Amino acid sequence: MNAILKTVALLVLFGLGGLAQESPVANVTGGKIQGIALKGGGVFKGIPFAAPPVGDLRWREPMPVKPWPGVRDATQFSARCMQNGSGVSEDCLYLNVWAPEWPSKSRKPVLLWIHGGGNFAGSSSEAIFDGESLARRGVLLVSANYRLGVFGFFAHPELTAESKHHASGNYGLMDQVAALRWVRDNIANFGGDPRNVTIFGESAGSLDINVLMTSPLAKGLFARLIGESGPVVAPPPLAEGEKKGLRAAADLHAGSLKELREIPAENLQKATGQGLSFLGPLLGVVVDGWVLPKPPYQIFQTGQEHRIDLLLGSNARELSGPFFPVAGLSEGIAAEYGPLASRALEVYGVKSGEEPKSDPVFGSPMAQWATDSQFRCGTVAQLIWHSRAGSTSYQFQFSRVPPGREAAGAAHGSELPYVFGTLPIAGRAANAPGYDSTDATVSDQMGQYWTNFAKSGNPNGGSLPQWPRFDAASRAYMDFTANGPVPREGLRREACDLFIENIGRK
Repeated sequence: MNAILKTVALLVLFGLGGLAQESPVANVTGGKIQGIALKGGGVFKGIPFAAPPVGDLRWREPMPVKPWPGVRDATQFSARCMQNGSGVSEDCLYLNVWAPEWPSKSRKPVLLWIHGGGNFAGSSSEAIFDGESLARRGVLLVSANYRLGVFGFFAHPELTAESKHHASGNYGLMDQVAALRWVRDNIANFGGDPRNVTIFGESAGSLDINVLMTSPLAKGLFARLIGESGPVVAPPPLAEGEKKGLRAAADLHAGSLKELREIPAENLQKATGQGLSFLGPLLGVVVDGWVLPKPPYQIFQTGQEHRIDLLLGSNARELSGPFFPVAGLSEGIAAEYGPLASRALEVYGVKSGEEPKSDPVFGSPMAQWATDSQFRCGTVAQLIWHSRAGSTSYQFQFSRVPPGREAAGAAHGSELPYVFGTLPIAGRAANAPGYDSTDATVSDQMGQYWTNFAKSGNPNGGSLPQWPRFDAASRAYMDFTANGPVPREGLRREACDLFIENIGRK
């Protein structure tokens, strides 16, 4: 009997006791936090990286976190930043960290996720952005919120005047920079390497981080960038943003900043938060002279952007039509291309007396033009500029059509659960695609490529098909298809050459 009791005691001490992982505790700016044990690692949710931007801090650059006593609970996501819907708050500047092992035995590369949503919606806590799968591949996964809509992208002459930088707007971009600084200062406490940070984002998140490649505030804060469906753009000047801010203030019957800051967040959101009606097609970003000193296009064209490794791509059929209203394809092309319109009409098969043809991958001529003009060809232009500046560059296209979505094709955002390895989560949603074993394989390959790139600046490794580097001549890219990753060259070359020529004439 004594022998049996001793055996049980040893099992409890060395066996069962080993299964009971203690909740991880970490030191961060502001104090201690306690997260959740997760299969040998840990996850920390709702970590403040800036003071709540409320009251007098509305429409100011992010302020430092105030210290807290004791150990702060970090087991629940924060509220989403102000947007339409429930579960939102102006107090939303929080981030989340997934660590693959706890305590960490070695320094690991860091991936910082910036979500999309047009700069007016979305959050870091969406279920398909669960970071566990990517973290299991040997990286620290961080995801961060940032101010949206009128709270994140509101310029006004009085805000410019009160700013010591003589700038306003771009508060959402400032939040992203603040999250990067938090990573620099704190990620080593989670086992991350602050010198090996890759920032990645989709849609508006990708657009935002690409323009941050031209911001002096972000210099040195990340070594690599992965952008999905959101290349660099040419935002309007601050003065244009200020005019829009004055119109919004007049509509709100607010005659001063004090009155604007006293408007309840819910009322401000209701008055301005209907999709792109307030932000406009370039999602509210402005060339403010501080966050963005010069037009980002101009900086890329002259090779003055940050010298970082870049992996950039788009989906085969992002949109069925453009963001902005047009009467039809011919009218839209005429307005956009001016003297080059006749050549553009030929590229898209619009000929007198003939019906333009659809493409099985790229969709209708309208869908082709919408994706080319708003995502694909801007991506090609940015990669050409960046590779000519001597920086390592890679391009991808996501062409896998989720089962049951054949009519829509590989649409905007459809790659997200593949990248994050969250197909089971996405598959449980209402009206979700019927993901199969092919999708699981595509997801596994994309997860490997993305984390390989985060580790070394090269997506290749192991048994993965070789992904060639992008250069201006070959324009090599990796096409993620139902048959696996296929290396190709010159994505939509004729259309994108004309797009780049059109940029040059403006």
